[in-house]
Amino acid sequence: MHTTQHKYAIHKLTLSNGCKMAYIDEGEGDQTILFIHGLATYARSWNKNIEGLKDKYRCIAIDLPGNGYSDRGDFPYSMEFFAGCIYDFIHKLGLKRLCIIGHSMGGQIALTLLINVPDAADKLVLCAPAGFETFNLLEQNLYQSSISFADFFSTEENSLRQSIRSSFYHYPAYMEEMIDELVNIMHKHPTRQYRSMVDGCITGMLNEPVFNKLHSIHQKTLVLFGERDALIPNRLIHPVTTKHIAEAGVAQMPHAILKLIPCCGHFLQLEKATEVNAAIDKFVSE
Repeated sequence: MHTTQHKYAIHKLTLSNGCKMAYIDEGEGDQTILFIHGLATYARSWNKNIEGLKDKYRCIAIDLPGNGYSDRGDFPYSMEFFAGCIYDFIHKLGLKRLCIIGHSMGGQIALTLLINVPDAADKLVLCAPAGFETFNLLEQNLYQSSISFADFFSTEENSLRQSIRSSFYHYPAYMEEMIDELVNIMHKHPTRQYRSMVDGCITGMLNEPVFNKLHSIHQKTLVLFGERDALIPNRLIHPVTTKHIAEAGVAQMPHAILKLIPCCGHFLQLEKATEVNAAIDKFVSE
């Protein structure tokens, strides 16, 4: 799938579970970067990073099942499910010398994969990852209740638009085109499928914690956070700074380094693409 509207073609690969996973595959190089998007977005949320890195690396960005141009279905949409899909994808494409980069929920999925399959990648980059912030049972219930309450007064489309807009410190106008595409994709499928996917993802992030297993990640890891991240932590539950959450997670990982990006929100790979790309390039090429 390649149109004049989009610079990068969408390919499809059928996983062992029958799901057709959509992905972008651009560039060449001795090393491959595999990008995993966050909740309710898609592969094209990495376009600016692919553009900045494809001249040196093979850059692959996926649409997780239930998202973007990948198949919908009666999937569990758990962190374990997504991690298994990604491992199958890596195996089917025979990817070697691999650096996995995950944003937000995609970061927790990447961590889940490497906890389960320690040799699945050589390096890891986490962009504002979920999984560093921990929730006890009471906090989990409060978190899910607050989301359900907010959704009661909003449509899925408005919730998506607001979620993405709040992910930036300075919201760029070019994001409207990306949001419109995500909304158009949403409207092509039954609303219940979208809601099932979002609910499953949120439940998975809360019920499949990784914080106490971070010590088992042996890969060299670069952790990037925007200092003005409005989503991590959830300040209604944890009135601490993003830096506090970031440092706590990195302290658990034996080979991790942290870079905080000033004047930047949760969607740092788009908001500060040049700085993020430079940090990724330096880390991967070392």
